[in-house]
Amino acid sequence: MIRYFLAFVFSLAFATTLQAQQQQLGPDKELTAEDVEESIKTLEKPMYTPFVELYLLDESKALRKEMQDTRAELIEKVVEKELSVADKSMSYATDTVTYFFYLIAGATSILVVIGWNSIRDMRNQLTSLAEKRVNELVVEYEQRLKFIEEQLQQKSEIIHQNQAEIERTNEVHALWLKASQETSQQNKIAAYDQILDLRPDDVEALSYKADAVLEMREPLWAISLCQRALKLAPDNGHAHYQLACAYAEIGRWEDAVVTLEKAIDISEAYRDDASVDPSFEQLQDHETFRNLVFIDQDDSTDA
Repeated sequence: MIRYFLAFVFSLAFATTLQAQQQQLGPDKELTAEDVEESIKTLEKPMYTPFVELYLLDESKALRKEMQDTRAELIEKVVEKELSVADKSMSYATDTVTYFFYLIAGATSILVVIGWNSIRDMRNQLTSLAEKRVNELVVEYEQRLKFIEEQLQQKSEIIHQNQAEIERTNEVHALWLKASQETSQQNKIAAYDQILDLRPDDVEALSYKADAVLEMREPLWAISLCQRALKLAPDNGHAHYQLACAYAEIGRWEDAVVTLEKAIDISEAYRDDASVDPSFEQLQDHETFRNLVFIDQDDSTDA
């Protein structure tokens, strides 16, 4: 109560001073902060007594103590709150671990029920499954590797065969060139024989060998060669022509004309060859031969 009374007295003294200052300034001029500060500096005696000063000191001391008590109380409440939170956290952690162990126990029970008697059984089964899958993969890759090896071997064989065929073809071409440059029929026949050794079914070599044999006056040999060639290639015109020449050489006129007609049906060029070929010299007066070979001359004679 005394505290409030002293505060009232101090405020009343200060207000009285401000009112006196306002009266000195006049009613038209407002009192500013600078005027208040100036009036405080020009005071002739203090606005408060020693009693008031003692009161203010006591109030300051009481206020400081009150603040210290408040601070201690606040710290105590904060510590209690933190301890409470820590306690709750510990309780939550304990409950979580407990529930986790319950979950593990439940899962283990389920595994036992469905046939997984232990972790060791699980590991063994997983190991066996993994080994089985690995073995399957190994077998699969071995089969793939075997297939790839077979493919590589086949391709290697094809390459070797092609190389051998290329070498054989080059050799055959060289022998054909050699035969074309030979003037001796024996040497030509030898070259053709070498070609036939490399390619037994070479129809061209057989027919040209028959031509060389005819030059050596061996029509029966030529007939055998031409018949062999025609078995391999029935539409070979050169073989038909050489066979016709061989038939003419041994006097088989009708066979010669029939065979020559087959050759001309294949290629008209054999008509001109037959008109000047010495093998058909004895057939020049043969009517069927003349009608077959000299058709243009007969037409001009009739005209």
